[in-house]
Amino acid sequence: MHLRWHYAGIVIVGGTVGTALRELLSLVVPDLNGVALVILGINVVGAFLLGALLETLSRSGPDEGRRRRLRLLLGTGVLGGFTTYSTLATGTALLLTNGRPTAATLYAVATLLVGAVATFLGIVVAANRHRRRFDPGSGTRAETGSRRGADTSTDNRNRPDTSDTAGGR
Repeated sequence: MHLRWHYAGIVIVGGTVGTALRELLSLVVPDLNGVALVILGINVVGAFLLGALLETLSRSGPDEGRRRRLRLLLGTGVLGGFTTYSTLATGTALLLTNGRPTAATLYAVATLLVGAVATFLGIVVAANRHRRRFDPGSGTRAETGSRRGADTSTDNRNRPDTSDTAGGR
């Protein structure tokens, strides 16, 4: 795959916004006893949002056109700039350097574990939201990305082919 400059521009714009949001929050929220809890919060929220975003986009159709641009702008750009595992590593190293190995370990492990759980929860929330929104049996309208307004109650794409077993139809 070769570099597409307009995609790089989308990521740069998103990354600038995400980085600015992170910097603003880190300036407003003080550290607690030398631990940057705001970075923990940023990474956890970012992990949740990234899980939800990617699940939503993947359920909407193939990664092309508008969905690809949204993934690059919001996922790679904004959320990539917003979250920061390099600052997590630096904060952990500073805690170790300052003779606080327990705090360093808890900070690093909590960020990674809670971040993984947050990603999973983001995926689950987005999947459930999609299911409720597009399930024909739920009484809501049935529409998806490129098939907007299509009646999915007759959609046979995910059903087995039984034409040979129904009396030779």
